[in-house]
Amino acid sequence: MSMDIEFEKNDFEENRYSRLELIPWWNQELLHNSTVMVVGAGAIGNELIKNLALLGVGKIVIVDMDKIEQTNLTRSILYRMKDVGKYKSEAAAQSAMEINPDVRAICLNSNIVTDIGLGVFRQMDVVLGGLDNREARLAINQSCYKVNKPWIDGAIEVLNGFARVFVPPGPCYECTMTETDWRLINKRKSCALLTHDQMLEGKTPTTPTSSSVIAGIQVQEMLKLLHNDRNLPTLAGKGYVFNGLTHDSFVVEYQQKEDCMSHDLYEDIREMPWSARTVSFGDIIEEASRELGGSVVIELDRDIATTATCVCGHKKDIFNTVNRLRGKDIVCEKCGKSMQFEAIHTVTADSDFLGRKLFDVGLPLYHIIAVRKGMKYIYYELSADKDEVLGGLFE
Repeated sequence: MSMDIEFEKNDFEENRYSRLELIPWWNQELLHNSTVMVVGAGAIGNELIKNLALLGVGKIVIVDMDKIEQTNLTRSILYRMKDVGKYKSEAAAQSAMEINPDVRAICLNSNIVTDIGLGVFRQMDVVLGGLDNREARLAINQSCYKVNKPWIDGAIEVLNGFARVFVPPGPCYECTMTETDWRLINKRKSCALLTHDQMLEGKTPTTPTSSSVIAGIQVQEMLKLLHNDRNLPTLAGKGYVFNGLTHDSFVVEYQQKEDCMSHDLYEDIREMPWSARTVSFGDIIEEASRELGGSVVIELDRDIATTATCVCGHKKDIFNTVNRLRGKDIVCEKCGKSMQFEAIHTVTADSDFLGRKLFDVGLPLYHIIAVRKGMKYIYYELSADKDEVLGGLFE
């Protein structure tokens, strides 16, 4: 009997993916040509990245701005003691490529809320989230919806967790948010100078077992979304809830809110030979005026703080996006008091700062800028930044 089995095994040549390719609907070439972004390289993120590498997903973009601490070593398969102090995204990318040399992984040591342009999201097939805060989830949600990309959110606490799938134009993350969610987001935004001890108070207790379960569901849903021509059932617009204490699990279905502010889809995107480092608001106004004719308005997807004024009469220019500001940025140099700042989210031909470069006021590289005349919109992608941001990933 054993000799017959050995003969059958040698009757064909196996490769790394042979067992996967036995799945009837599996397309390994599709996975090799896919690009997936993982936001957050903690407990869930490690499991996500590990699974992507094992599956042979060809291009992986890892976004995380934190460094590895010893506490990460109990929940993160990609890190070792020698990695403590390194950026999570860098160590995770290196480990992914060691797991599977067919994979190319790059790291972005960046804040997903402020630093990642919409052009990056536009290059992704799916975005996976392993995050611990609502503000970051909302930022991913809005970015993915703008460029019509699905994203899969995961969260864990002790033995419990959930995975949620959001696919435009269906229900999105903001559609699921409650008043409590918004209150916590606003509190986080107003506390930009948290001390380390205060930040630790918000840490969530987790285990490597629950992260494995939730990340497994997320990647499984990703596989079904990527194989969209196979008509496989997905959790689009739904959430999988897991209770690890009792091993109960169930699926919830989300309702789409008609007035949801995140349902903003960019449809007419132009790839322009511009960089955020060198293109000015005036350059964009000039190009859009030529294309649309007449007066146009740049509509920014984030507020820009322009000037700050103190009660003592001192004024100063800020010109940075509001979500990048910290308390020290609006402290008066004259009297030490907090200053009040003005903010704008539109730019016209009458604005007095048209010569400023987009990057110099806090807009990210490889972003997409919305311009309108009346109700007619066009969207300019700063495509010259692609190689700098994505490191030649698409060469």
